[in-house]
Amino acid sequence: MKAFLILEDGTVFEGTAIGAKKDVISEIVFNTSMTGYLEVLTDPSYAGQAVIMTYPLIGNYGVTPDMESGRAWPDGYIVRELSRTHSNFRSEGSIQEFLEKEGVPGIAGVDTRSLTKLLREKGTMNGMITTDPSYCLEEVVRQLRTHRIDSVMEQVTCKEIYTVSGQGLRVALMDFGAKENMIRSLKKRGCEVTVYPAFTPAELIIQNHPDGILLSNGPGDPESYTSIIEEVRKLYHTDIPIFAICLGHQLMALANGASTYKLKYGHRGGNHPVKDLSTGRVYISAQNHGYAVDPDTMDPKIAKESFCNVNDGTNEGLEYVGKSIFTVQFHPEACPGPQDLDYLFDRFIERMKGETSCQR
Repeated sequence: MKAFLILEDGTVFEGTAIGAKKDVISEIVFNTSMTGYLEVLTDPSYAGQAVIMTYPLIGNYGVTPDMESGRAWPDGYIVRELSRTHSNFRSEGSIQEFLEKEGVPGIAGVDTRSLTKLLREKGTMNGMITTDPSYCLEEVVRQLRTHRIDSVMEQVTCKEIYTVSGQGLRVALMDFGAKENMIRSLKKRGCEVTVYPAFTPAELIIQNHPDGILLSNGPGDPESYTSIIEEVRKLYHTDIPIFAICLGHQLMALANGASTYKLKYGHRGGNHPVKDLSTGRVYISAQNHGYAVDPDTMDPKIAKESFCNVNDGTNEGLEYVGKSIFTVQFHPEACPGPQDLDYLFDRFIERMKGETSCQR
């Protein structure tokens, strides 16, 4: 069956329908990872977006147990070629079957290189995936230009508090759309992890006396989460060590007077270089975000820039002055990899123990 990807600038790409057979309007973004398509599909940060995979062949090792949440989150999936066969000793089915089961529509046979270059030139755009050949381009473009992403936090956060047992330090994880590997990264270091819904009052977390707090990744415009920002501000004013990742990094900055802004086309993939400004060392990181913190709007008496993006100079981390708080824009839990920055979880453990942060 033919399918069409229509962008809000009027550009149309034609391909073949994959996954669920339904129309969808969404923000179109691209991911440059060469592997890990299943982790991408199950990353809650993609709620409200349709994902282009720039690597040309997707699905060759099928669907394995490598899930970052219990379901797929993107509104749509766009690939150059969907593998007709899959082979892996851990495979439990095909990507086509997975997309159908999860209700995710998609399109294959698209020139993803041309599409990605267009988004890099013009910036992220809304788009429609449809199998209706009689679409009215003028009407679709009108719909696309008025489309907004709403209420994604309510979709991705857990519904109630739950605890993952452990024999070590007790960590409170604020679930803004947390990936499973964040919990696994703490658990393998012996931590007991209590996961809280995104809109949990700070007082409830504080009264449970955790050894540390982890603010997770998540989808959406960080400045729209005004009530959560207020609760994060209350957490900042405690003496509890805090580690924040991606959206959590942005929310902590907003809670302390800084501003965020939307990137032209975002950073999504497993090959983004970041520099540790204290050592000059460069690491390859996994990233998935469309917004960034403006470090020039942060009071240097409150926080100092700790990491920056080597490609475009954008902020990738902050170290808070006089506090046991550090935050990063990238994903140190990196699932799919790379694992260069996994050591930051060890730094968090040391902060919770009251030890000096490790130098790498």
